[in-house]
Amino acid sequence: MGAARPGRRPTPFSIKRRLGACLRLAVIAVLAMAAVNLSAGIAGGGAKAAKPEAGGPKAPGKTVKNGKAVSGQSGLPVPRYASLRANEVNVRTGPGVRYPVKWVFVRRDLPIEIIAEFSTWRKIRDWQGTEGWVHRSMVSGKRTVIITDAVQVMRREPSRWAPAVARVEAGVVAHILECGVDWCRVEAGGFSGWVKHGQFWGRGKREQIQ
Repeated sequence: MGAARPGRRPTPFSIKRRLGACLRLAVIAVLAMAAVNLSAGIAGGGAKAAKPEAGGPKAPGKTVKNGKAVSGQSGLPVPRYASLRANEVNVRTGPGVRYPVKWVFVRRDLPIEIIAEFSTWRKIRDWQGTEGWVHRSMVSGKRTVIITDAVQVMRREPSRWAPAVARVEAGVVAHILECGVDWCRVEAGGFSGWVKHGQFWGRGKREQIQ
């Protein structure tokens, strides 16, 4: 047997080549793992958690905008009377578009009572006592009333002895021009006159309107 040859000392160049080979193997392994993860994501459909629908129900409380707390409420008294702005208004079971439509109002200017507020939504009640939520854009500050008791006489002055101007049937919606303690001057069908409180719905008890 010949004498064993001493091993060669690695040169800086050979060390550099080995390090380069190791780095290439590491990169290939990382790319392979990424490819496996990508294919798994495609096979799974790439599903993501669904975001809440804009305008959907949120937890009550204040929100923050530009670093300041915003309540989202109108600051107006509740309850209060108002009217519907459009000929078709969806009334929902809760304050958001995710809540189902309970019914649809199809009568513009119908008087309603706002009994609660949440963000941009208003809970309303109609003259028959039915309640639901509508968006604030569907509500107007215009004041109206609906005649509730059979046929009523619209009078020239706020007195039961004043001459009659017109006879107004139940269900007619009239615009409020002014209100005293017991009488309101209203306009309907091109006629204006006074009707006594208790013959219509849409004004607070003893509320005065100028």
